[in-house]
Amino acid sequence: MFPQPLSYDYGICAEKLLGYTLSSHLDLTSSLNPNQPCVVSVLEEANLTYSEFVAYTRKLARALLARGIERGDRVGIWSTNNWRWLAVLYAVSRVGAILVNVNPAYRVPELEYVLNQSGVKLLFTIPRNRSSSYLDMLEELNPRLFAQGSAVKSSRVPSLQDLVVLPGSDADGLAHEFKARGDLFSIETFLALESTVNDTELSERANSVQFDDPVNIQYTSGTTGFPKGVTLSHHNLLNNGLFAARAMALSPETRFCIPMPFYHCGGMVSSALATFSIGGTVIIPGPYFEEMTVMKAVSAERATHISGVPTMFIGQLEHPQFKEFDYTSLKGGFMAGAPCPVQLMRRVASEMHVPEVVILYGLTEVSPLMTATTIHDSMETRATTVGRAIAGVEVKVIDPETGRVVPRGEQGEICCRGHGIMLGYYKNDESTNECIDVAGWLHSGDLGVMNSEGYLHITGRKKDMIIRGGENIYPREIEEVLHHHPQISQAQVFGVPDEKLGEEVCVWLMLRAGESLDTKELNEWMKERLAHFKIPRNIKVVSEFPMTVTGKIQKFAMRDAMVKELGLDRAAAIETA
Repeated sequence: MFPQPLSYDYGICAEKLLGYTLSSHLDLTSSLNPNQPCVVSVLEEANLTYSEFVAYTRKLARALLARGIERGDRVGIWSTNNWRWLAVLYAVSRVGAILVNVNPAYRVPELEYVLNQSGVKLLFTIPRNRSSSYLDMLEELNPRLFAQGSAVKSSRVPSLQDLVVLPGSDADGLAHEFKARGDLFSIETFLALESTVNDTELSERANSVQFDDPVNIQYTSGTTGFPKGVTLSHHNLLNNGLFAARAMALSPETRFCIPMPFYHCGGMVSSALATFSIGGTVIIPGPYFEEMTVMKAVSAERATHISGVPTMFIGQLEHPQFKEFDYTSLKGGFMAGAPCPVQLMRRVASEMHVPEVVILYGLTEVSPLMTATTIHDSMETRATTVGRAIAGVEVKVIDPETGRVVPRGEQGEICCRGHGIMLGYYKNDESTNECIDVAGWLHSGDLGVMNSEGYLHITGRKKDMIIRGGENIYPREIEEVLHHHPQISQAQVFGVPDEKLGEEVCVWLMLRAGESLDTKELNEWMKERLAHFKIPRNIKVVSEFPMTVTGKIQKFAMRDAMVKELGLDRAAAIETA
């Protein structure tokens, strides 16, 4: 009698992995077709060929060398989407530095932590993002850079030596002007520095960079209240982008519209780098997701592919003017970042003319792709699973208690091993070792079931992370902030189902004796301390929390109670992949 098949699978690699750095592979792609359209930024009215884009990244790289950026130095970017964001990525990779992606929604405390934890030396930023003045927040942290004349003030981010201000705009096309303040560089004055560095110096630096070197740090919300910096290599990102391209069958004729933010792996790797890996064209509809800018871009630029989290697709489909725009040029793309409702997959395929839409699954720590459906899978498979292991990657499902691989068809924790595994959490060996075991398996924290053909179905999460519209939110981070509020004794944050966002943040609060709470005032207090997507929509003051006999708080019981109280049974019943 044969043993029962176990929940283990390996993505057969039909082609060699790419052994290049990001910039050297871009140079190769450009040399093959230098006049191919590379980037189209609709609101910025920018169109660059591959040769033009490469030339710009070289200028930026020479300017970085002129400012003393060394191999391994951290260079940050705090910006919404624009074509220079992508150029900065390649320029930083060219000189062997590490790009630190900073979430555009960060407020001062979060920004301060990330800049200090990573030790950012130079930061690219925009003047403002909608109602948030980035320069005002940065001046609060590092007034020395904004001081006029010889004035010297202390800095809360002492590693930060330079600020370079990129042009900024809103989705409505309103430009954010930059006025000279202190020692800040405009992008024009920064680029002028490149004349002091010759091509030989840049080539020598670029040739010293290895594909296993770190090139990117992306911060995830931390289970201990602080974000963790996922450190990724050239090899991680380049090959992960390539296999995302393979899942979607991208080609040099691809025109990929990207509404997802570049600071996330979904926008940067699975969309932009995937497109660049095969010499296609990236279309940037606007600085951030807004239905109208995306619809205009898809129609006007004849996009062939599009990406997004489920809420982005829902926003377009339900927009009152959706049917006024021509989507017939589309044929493929992906949904990722949050559980994807089955019915939504079918609507995207039919109403948005995207019959080849696929599901990509993973996490930042695996660069991010672990499994994928492909255009060759049936719609039923693409609508109900997150696919099989991508090429060159192993996936297994284990019993979280014993660590043993479970038989196929049984639920367990999803683990991954292969070329996408991060180098580690930046300056955090303890958390790295908790995440990656001695055999090199990364433990995702997600629960799933592998079927007889190796396809995965996500069933839940081992820990209580909330995924709201593609944003990963760890309740402990919000709880840590709320525990500083003078009226609050205890806070328990958890997710409740939401039809559009997948999940929404909810909190139960216990107050200090004799205290009362105004929820409007609490919301204003939280806005100063938390990114907008972390602020709980539902706030409930209680006298006690549901607990086990051993004193463990039962968040699932809170969730069930709120589903009933808020009438969320329909949202809770939505079937996802």
